[in-house]
Amino acid sequence: MKGQMYIDGEWLDSVTGDCVEVVNPATMEVVGTFPAGNREDIEFAVAAAHKAFPAWAQTTALERSNLLHRAYELLISKTHEIATILTLEQGKPLTESVGEIKFAAEYLRWYAEEAKRVYGDIIPASAANKRIMVIRQPVGVVAAITPWNFPAQMVTRKLAPALAAGCTVVLKPSEHTPLTAYAMFQVFEAAGFPPGVINLVLTNPGDVFGEAVLADKRVRKITFTGSTRVGKYLMQGAASQVKRVSMELGGNAPFIVFDDADLDVAVEACIVSKFRNAGQTCVCANRIYVHDSIFDAFTQKLVERVRRLKVGNGLDEGVEVGPVIHFDALRRIQSVVDDAVANGAEVVLGGAVVQPCACAGAFYAPTILSKVSSSMRVCQEETFGPVAPLIPFSSEEEVIEDSNAGEYGLAAYVFTADLERALRVGESLEYGIVGLNDSLPGVVQAPFGGWKSSGVGSEGGYYGMESFLEYKYLSMAMTNCSVGQ
Repeated sequence: MKGQMYIDGEWLDSVTGDCVEVVNPATMEVVGTFPAGNREDIEFAVAAAHKAFPAWAQTTALERSNLLHRAYELLISKTHEIATILTLEQGKPLTESVGEIKFAAEYLRWYAEEAKRVYGDIIPASAANKRIMVIRQPVGVVAAITPWNFPAQMVTRKLAPALAAGCTVVLKPSEHTPLTAYAMFQVFEAAGFPPGVINLVLTNPGDVFGEAVLADKRVRKITFTGSTRVGKYLMQGAASQVKRVSMELGGNAPFIVFDDADLDVAVEACIVSKFRNAGQTCVCANRIYVHDSIFDAFTQKLVERVRRLKVGNGLDEGVEVGPVIHFDALRRIQSVVDDAVANGAEVVLGGAVVQPCACAGAFYAPTILSKVSSSMRVCQEETFGPVAPLIPFSSEEEVIEDSNAGEYGLAAYVFTADLERALRVGESLEYGIVGLNDSLPGVVQAPFGGWKSSGVGSEGGYYGMESFLEYKYLSMAMTNCSVGQ
C-alpha cells in the first residue's frame, strides 16, 4: 500500500521524494510506504490551513455538523477495511482494531452534535445604555500529533472537536502507523471537507514537525498525545508564542483490588486493562495492588487466566495479544523485567520474548511478576508492554499513598464491593480518570485527561471543545437608549 500526504485538498508525495517503509510488527514484513515530508511540506500544509481558516470559521454550525455526520457514516462503512490496515501496521488483534474504528467514528458523531452547541452569554450591564455579549470563536490553525498505539481513535479525538469548533488542522501521525491516518483522510475527503481544512503530513524523524509548528506563528494551538518528555518539549516551545496546548502524556496507572472485591470480576478486569493492545495503552494497569488477605488467591486466578491468552499475529483467528510495536520496545520491556528480577522480584509467568506460530515479530510473553517493590523500574516507569507487577497492601491509607506517589496522574482503577470506599478512594486518588469497578472508563462523552505530568487539558465530551475556542467579550454602548421604551 502506497500512502500519500493530503494538503490543500490534493494527494501529494513529499517534495524530497523520500518515503518511510511501514513494517508489520508481527511479521516484520513491509506492508506499505508513506512520504517522508520535510519543512517545506509542513509549511505548505500550514499555509493551506491558514488560507482555509477564515471561510471555514464562518461556516454555520449546521454545515460543519453535517460534514462530520457524513464522515461518521463513511467511516463506519469502511470499518473492516481500515481495521485490517490498522492491524497490519500496528499489530493489535483484528477484533480490537474493529472496536477502535467504531470508537473513532463515535467522536465524529458526538462532535457533529457539539458543533451546534457552542453557546455564548448575554450579561446584564452596569449601565442602561450598554449591552454585554460573550461569544465563542475558533482558535485558528491547529497542529495535531497522534501516536501509534491508537492510530485511528486519536485522529478523530483531535480532529472532530477542532473541526466542530471551526478550526483548520494539520495532522502528523506516527511514522509507525501512517497508513491508518491515510485511509481515514480518504474518508474525510469523500465526506466533502473543503480544501485546506484538514491536512495530513508525515515527517521522519518526527521532531521536524514539532520544530516547524512551534516556530510558525500561524499555528495557534498544538494538540499532542505521546510521551511526557516530548510533551514538555512542545510546551516549552509553545510558551515563546503563547500557543495553546493540549497534552495527553504518560501514565502509571494503579489497579487496586480490595479484600471485598469479586475476585473473578477483578481478574477479568485486570486482563482487559493490562493486556489489551499488548499493554501498550497510556491508561493500562501498570501497578497492580492487591490486598494481602486475597493476594495469593488473586495471583492464582490471574495466572490461570493469563496462561490461556493466545499470543500471535493480530490477523489470526482467536488471537488476544499481538506484538509490541517494534524490537526497541521489546528490548526496553525486557530490561524492565530484568531490573525487577535483579532487585528481588519473581517471575510467576512469562518474562521473556516469544515467537508464536513461527512469527518473526516483536512478541513478548504475557508476564506476571510477584515480590515487587515500589522502587523497581516496573513501578516507577510506564512499562508499555504486557507485564503485570503484583504488589500486596494492607490498608486503604497505604495504597492511596503508594498510588499517588510519583509524577503521573492519568488513570487509576479501584475494585471493591463497598460503595462508600469506592467513592472515598476514587476522590483521594490524584488522577484525571478513575474507574470504579470499571476497567474501560473511556467514552466519547466524558473528559479524558491527566493530572500532574500526565497532561494538560481534556479531550472528549463538551469539555473537549474548550481548548479549540476563544472567548470574545463584546461591549456595546448605545447612544439612543431610553429606559422603559
